[in-house]
Amino acid sequence: MTSLSPSSSLSRIRIGSAPDSWGVWFPDDPQQVPWQRFLDEVADSGYEWIELGPYGYLPTDPAVLTEEVGRRGLKVSAGTVFTGLHHGESVWEKTWAHVADNAVLAQAMGAKHLVVIPSFWRDDKTGEVLESDTLTPEQWRNLTSLTERLGRRVREEYGLQIVVHPHADTHIDSESNVVRFLDGTDSSLVSLCLDTGHYAYCGGDSVKLIETYGSRIGYLHLKQVDPEILADVRAKGTPFGPAVAQGVMCEPPSGVPALGPVLEAAQALDVDLFAIVEQDMYPCEPDKPLPIAQRTRAFLRSCGA
Repeated sequence: MTSLSPSSSLSRIRIGSAPDSWGVWFPDDPQQVPWQRFLDEVADSGYEWIELGPYGYLPTDPAVLTEEVGRRGLKVSAGTVFTGLHHGESVWEKTWAHVADNAVLAQAMGAKHLVVIPSFWRDDKTGEVLESDTLTPEQWRNLTSLTERLGRRVREEYGLQIVVHPHADTHIDSESNVVRFLDGTDSSLVSLCLDTGHYAYCGGDSVKLIETYGSRIGYLHLKQVDPEILADVRAKGTPFGPAVAQGVMCEPPSGVPALGPVLEAAQALDVDLFAIVEQDMYPCEPDKPLPIAQRTRAFLRSCGA
């Protein structure tokens, strides 16, 4: 494991965590920990920043949420939205309604970012194939043009920057698709949320992407994959949800990519970046996340973050 020495300072990197690291994927699910416990434990783990997670998991009343995060010494870095913009104009109004709800809350909480996750081409729970895993030229045009439109409107109406999240089992996944998406969108409107685990899951090199497209990196999710489980997942074509249940996303520093070099490359961009820890663990036992979160925060401190 290559990492920065403890004396090194990643002064431009702001570390946080998210409900995802507590096994939270849905607004309401009996397998998930209550939101109060998440807030207590993320603060106890030494994190200062959090994401909102699925809309409705945390309180959506800004006054209530401000009180709850404030008394725990927490601040909000971003909200998260789910989109299927490659489907074109027919989904725009429904998408915007979902985005606006999240943007209102994120803005009220002082966040500056909205993480945009593309829709899955197969169901993340059942593995049912919902559509082709390859976009047509027209769908690519829909995806890029409507993402630009989303970025412009979110900025103009809410003062937020969208950061698009490459994700396993979506159409923005591999290096070739990520590069095609970046090359097809206006850099002033669309930035990337580079999730190191998802990008490795799909065969990408995070350090290379940061070094090549540094000006487009607007946000980071820190995550690692277990190479042995990933090899099995690839060999069997396992869908993302069951792969997570199998443990494909693992506790740092036991997986790939090495996070020290990723953080060094991000620091070299000389811009302020959030780096939010997300270890996909749905479903998980309620007592599992806290010790992992504490160890992960200590590990990142050893890297200088």
